Amino acid sequence: SAPARHSACCRRFTGAMILSRLFSARPRQAAPRLLSAGRADRARHQEPPRKKLLSEKKLKRHFVDQRRVLVRGGNGGSGASCFHSEPRKEFGGPDGGDGGDGGHVILRVDQQVKSLSAVLSQYQGFHGEDGGRKNCFGRGGAVLYIRVPVGTLVKEGGDVVADLSRPGEEYVAALGGAGGKGNRFFLANDNRAPVTCTPGQPGQERVLHLELKTVAHAGMVGFPNAGKSSLLRAISNARPAVAAYPFTTLNPHVGIVHYEGHQQVAVADIPGIIPGAHQNRGLGFAFLRHIERCRCLLFLVDLSLPEPWTQVEDLKYELEKYEAGLSQRPHVVVANKIDLPQARASLPLLQERLGQDVIALSAVTGENLEPLLLRLKVLHDADAEAELRQGRRPLRW
Repeated sequence: SAPARHSACCRRFTGAMILSRLFSARPRQAAPRLLSAGRADRARHQEPPRKKLLSEKKLKRHFVDQRRVLVRGGNGGSGASCFHSEPRKEFGGPDGGDGGDGGHVILRVDQQVKSLSAVLSQYQGFHGEDGGRKNCFGRGGAVLYIRVPVGTLVKEGGDVVADLSRPGEEYVAALGGAGGKGNRFFLANDNRAPVTCTPGQPGQERVLHLELKTVAHAGMVGFPNAGKSSLLRAISNARPAVAAYPFTTLNPHVGIVHYEGHQQVAVADIPGIIPGAHQNRGLGFAFLRHIERCRCLLFLVDLSLPEPWTQVEDLKYELEKYEAGLSQRPHVVVANKIDLPQARASLPLLQERLGQDVIALSAVTGENLEPLLLRLKVLHDADAEAELRQGRRPLRW
């Protein structure tokens, strides 16, 4: 009967639903996990290995402030000579495309680069592609950028051609060659089927001399072992090597002094100068040129030595012999090692001989650092105002 058939269908449908639920509730087997995946997970959560700090001797090898570079722009692509080909079209005409231009080679200032050690001895720009059929032009060569540090001088044949002293500045070191013309370019009323095409031009080739001069607001000048590196460590986060022997610092270090209002002043630690440095004795010219960029100077005097005023006189003499007017820049005389007993006795005599105020401090103990920081900010603000009056943008870090 009809009711019996209906109840049987309901029972079959209910049984099928129960079976489907049972099968769907069975746990799925997890895919086997490889051992290498577990190791990868552990490696992902591990801290990355920290970079090992370089010693001053190794850092000297990595610091390069002069480089001779041969730069060549990319060659232009050649134009194509061909004619349009299409069924049932007898005179298609020329359709050869032009070649792409070669890529330029450009020097770009990068604030993260600290020396010229990463600059290679020669660079070749990217070439342009040749033209093709159907009036297809060749692709131009990409621009090749060479990253250089702030304060890079570019010289060619002894003449300065660029002074890259601002972050983001660029200089075109070598121009790429122009692309050649295809035969479509030579189509004219009196020449309906030109076959002429021109090759791409070679890129510009130049030999440039790159010279790095450290850019900083203030430069610390002093004789070896006067405490320049210790003072830079005390007023900034820079960490130059410090030891109890002369010529510990073999390359310039720049530290950033932070003030309120997010103002920053860059201070450079110039390696020790000795008598006769202007004649290239000691480290000589290798680092005297780094002082040229500094807007003001900090003459650091070792107060524990006898007759400390002679140090200031000798330092000014060396700077003046190297470049006229260099010693006349705004400066501060800083007497270091005031924590030693014999140093305090020499301070009044030093001020009397120089006829100016002297900031006496101790870079090791941190005694009396605040007057130096305040004086440094006054010099920086005065220099920034002078830059604005001259219509130039003040140097910022």
